[in-house]
Amino acid sequence: MFAGIIAGVTWAVETIILGIALAMSPFVSTEQAIFLAPFVSTFIHDAFSAIWSCIWNGARGNLPNVWKALKTKSGRYVALAAVIGGPVGMTGYVLSVANMGASIGAVASAIFPAIGAVLAYFFLKEKMSWYRWIFLIISLLGVYGLSYSPEINITNFWLGFVGTLMCAFGWGIEAVIIAKCVQDDAVTDEIALQIRQTTSAIVYGIIILPLMKGWGFTASLFTGTGWLLPVIAIAALFATASYLFYYRAISQIGASKSMALNITYCAWAVIISVIFLKDYSLLNPVTILCTIAVLVFGILAGAEYKDLVKKRDK
Repeated sequence: MFAGIIAGVTWAVETIILGIALAMSPFVSTEQAIFLAPFVSTFIHDAFSAIWSCIWNGARGNLPNVWKALKTKSGRYVALAAVIGGPVGMTGYVLSVANMGASIGAVASAIFPAIGAVLAYFFLKEKMSWYRWIFLIISLLGVYGLSYSPEINITNFWLGFVGTLMCAFGWGIEAVIIAKCVQDDAVTDEIALQIRQTTSAIVYGIIILPLMKGWGFTASLFTGTGWLLPVIAIAALFATASYLFYYRAISQIGASKSMALNITYCAWAVIISVIFLKDYSLLNPVTILCTIAVLVFGILAGAEYKDLVKKRDK
């Protein structure tokens, strides 16, 4: 549970830093830049994360084991999970936001733990007590409340709906596949992360960016953009730490509990913004209430009362 909570905290830091990068002039200079920003930033972000993972695994002597893991069935399934969760899930999120507004996109990103929990029940036999379902639903409502915008502008309902399904199922399926794969001794959480981020970056680079005709814009970011790339690299460093803790939580307490803990990043982002960025505009009743709901009920949804009782009795 501690690993799952730390995953949420570090992802909150990553989200804030990446938001700073996306607000920099190269990503908002033209309409094309605004359109390509989510795809290009994700590619650069995951590429940096793959490099950070490589450095981490290299220092720990794991790199030869990464190649060995890729030859196993579990390793190849991790690569599949990377495609489902990265390019498919993230592209779906972008489609949802672009065609149905930010608040609907927030719903897509919020409900993936519920979908993942259902999938984990059927494929991993992970059972959730009835009260954990209630805690999870309350936490998801809190996530929606933190991200809600009354300015819902639906431009293409069906395309946005398809995007919502891609996002929710993509991220939910990814967690379930990873949970199954890390049960294999050949695929540790560190090795799984290396495969995940490397695969995601490669698929974005050779498929997504060419389809979006975004390589020219991507190449232009490597010259004369000041602190842009270092900021994305720092965000990727926190993302790498977050994934390490997230995958470790998945391997130790299962997919459904880990996802419930992971979505607390929305609340941690609010707390970090208030404390370190002095953004006191977030101190309003709705935000405070939703932040408390996400933290409290997200953590409760990640805990099994019976397990806690057993541990206490021991």
